[in-house]
Amino acid sequence: MNPYAIIFDMDGVICHTNPYHSDAFKTFFDKRQIPYTEQELRDHMFGKHNSYILSYFMKREIAGEELLMLEQEKESLFREIYADHVETIPSFMTLLEELKKASFKTGVATSAPYANLELIMGKLGFESLMESTLSSENVSKHKPDPEVYLKSAENLAVDPSNCLVFEDSYSGVTAARNAGMKVVGVLSSHTKEELPPCQFYIHDYHDIDMEKLRDILLS
Repeated sequence: MNPYAIIFDMDGVICHTNPYHSDAFKTFFDKRQIPYTEQELRDHMFGKHNSYILSYFMKREIAGEELLMLEQEKESLFREIYADHVETIPSFMTLLEELKKASFKTGVATSAPYANLELIMGKLGFESLMESTLSSENVSKHKPDPEVYLKSAENLAVDPSNCLVFEDSYSGVTAARNAGMKVVGVLSSHTKEELPPCQFYIHDYHDIDMEKLRDILLS
């Protein structure tokens, strides 16, 4: 049995959703006349949990029932905007199918709500290829805390040191590193220099093959 597992973040890793999240937040903020800049969205949205994003832009702590209500509104906007645009980062499905042929265990570990993951899995049809699917509802501590990756390793019954994570954000890479996992940085939203050190970097899944993936795991 293959002793290794591959774990994917979702936003910016499976799909390039960040522009659509930006559009949803802009609509949400404009409705409330909350100011923002494109740079602020880049610095304080990508890879962050909604509790942080909403607290930063609304200039006060957003938590509890208020967080749940506002998060539901914003994520509903995102799903409405994105529903007709769901597509993977190039060659993701090809790599995933090759991983399954090679008996790798695979999982998704996202900071997004499960409804977003459900939308994307439903459109792309890869749920049956994942042995673990974790979203924001499954953890109490969000990235850069390693909880979601440690829980993924537990679900997959694979030692964290034998897990390779695909991540695109500073907090996500940090979370995977904090879990003791190796990381491939996906440069969909940030440059190599903007991320913590990773074992390898790709722009899309044309940039990696099974031979390189095995080299990373064995290094």
